[in-house]
Amino acid sequence: MTTIYDVPAENLIRRTADELKTMEKCQPPEWAPFVKTASHKEKAPTQENWWHIRQAAILRKVYMHGPVGIEHLRGLFCGASDRGSKPNRTVPGSGSIIRVSLQQLEAMELVRSVKGRGRELTPGGRKLMDRMSHEVMKDIITQHPELGKY
Repeated sequence: MTTIYDVPAENLIRRTADELKTMEKCQPPEWAPFVKTASHKEKAPTQENWWHIRQAAILRKVYMHGPVGIEHLRGLFCGASDRGSKPNRTVPGSGSIIRVSLQQLEAMELVRSVKGRGRELTPGGRKLMDRMSHEVMKDIITQHPELGKY
């Protein structure tokens, strides 16, 4: 069985974002076009489907590190803040984006809350991620048939 550990993260996130885009409960909030993804960013994202890409990335992180809380996920989406002539410091990613994304993923029954520990994938969420991994692996093998013999 192919899992998320067997495929490149970028391909998996892109494929999962396309799948999430088809689900009706997975819609970006009204403030999504105007918000930065973290305080260290200068501008809002320019991609039209950045909300679905972030949700797919969160889903992958919960699969890998779960159960995790919002603060842990903020640390996984962190970056260096430019402080002028002072040394850069790491600042966490946006908690609101992560919180709303997790709430939507819970509404789709892909993630569930574990009291006192954070969020983890449901069997349906694990099935979705494994199915997306399998599709990505099939695409890789069709593009590179020499990899299919391993």
